Amino acid sequence: MGLRLQSLRGAALAQAMDDVARLRIAVFRDWPYLYDGDLAYERSYLQSYLDSDQSVVVGAWDGERLIGASTGAPLIDHAEDFAAAFEGTGLALKDVFYCAESVLLQEYRGMGLGHRFFDLREAHARELGYAVSAFCSVQRPADHPAKPQNYRALDDFWRKRGYEPMPGVVAGFSWLDVGEVDETRKPLQFWSRRLT
Repeated sequence: MGLRLQSLRGAALAQAMDDVARLRIAVFRDWPYLYDGDLAYERSYLQSYLDSDQSVVVGAWDGERLIGASTGAPLIDHAEDFAAAFEGTGLALKDVFYCAESVLLQEYRGMGLGHRFFDLREAHARELGYAVSAFCSVQRPADHPAKPQNYRALDDFWRKRGYEPMPGVVAGFSWLDVGEVDETRKPLQFWSRRLT
């Protein structure tokens, strides 16, 4: 298998943007996100990674097919969404690098690409002098009817990477769930680790 990873910025990211958007829509449609996404919203969201001079998007390809992508940017670039969650933590948003999302097609999971996505984003954050790396995960009720019986949470994977949940650091974000007619607000638990 000819898998390759590449950090995308500028023109390379602009060229791959629609492929990244379609991949996000496909992967986030599954549990636990259940996101009923659309290309227009995704293009708008991903534009922030083109606009930021410190962002990174890591793409994974099997030949010419984009099979995974991982995003990261300074948390301050997302201050409007997440500043309130960090109040009282003692952490300044300017010191935190946000490892936003990793999406990977099901058939490529368990091959180490998730670790590589974190490796490359954390290395990027260290090069820029960030002290902390953070991400958030959606919280769904344990008895949610759409939860697959064989679902395995990623908590152990994240802990092996040195991340721990940040007590009380929970943001809220709204999106349309598959099969629903209105957006609903979901809690997003932040996890973090020191980079230095």
